Amino acid sequence: MTHEQLVTPEFSRPLLVDQLPAKVSRHSIEAEPGECTALAERLGLIEVKSLSAKVEAQPLARSGFIRVNGRLTARVVQTCVVTLVPLEVTVEDAFELIFAPPEAILDEEEEIELSWEQQDPPDPIIDGCIDIGEVVVEHLALALDPFPRAPDAVFKPLPEAQEAGDGRVNPFAVLSSLRQKKE
Repeated sequence: MTHEQLVTPEFSRPLLVDQLPAKVSRHSIEAEPGECTALAERLGLIEVKSLSAKVEAQPLARSGFIRVNGRLTARVVQTCVVTLVPLEVTVEDAFELIFAPPEAILDEEEEIELSWEQQDPPDPIIDGCIDIGEVVVEHLALALDPFPRAPDAVFKPLPEAQEAGDGRVNPFAVLSSLRQKKE
């Protein structure tokens, strides 16, 4: 059993590759409330208020490759890393991927070299489907700010940090002061 068979995506919108038209097909997708709740849990967010995307799928000649591009918009609630208060954020992101039949992708044992300038290798088409919902969720996860901060949040270090004898700040000074208060 592969990893893809074990995980059921919360926001699944499969496209059957053999049913795609020869030219561009356009799809508008939107997460239902239950899907938003499951996505918030998966992504470690307080809440996903909304998630929608406009996606285009275009077969590339007769190669079996499919170009998928789109734009997602989401309203999410994250936790400010300084104040720990809920922070509502609007996320917008554009994405583009190439999908290919598994037989057209390099063998897993072959080594591939990646660089920032090079295009990513194609993603596999699994069981004749491309799950554009999962593509949107993956790009939402990448677009989220990993350290969200409220506009007026300012980090203030504890004033009790004491310097050690050699002039460096002793990170355990605060802990020792807490122990002294407890006794």
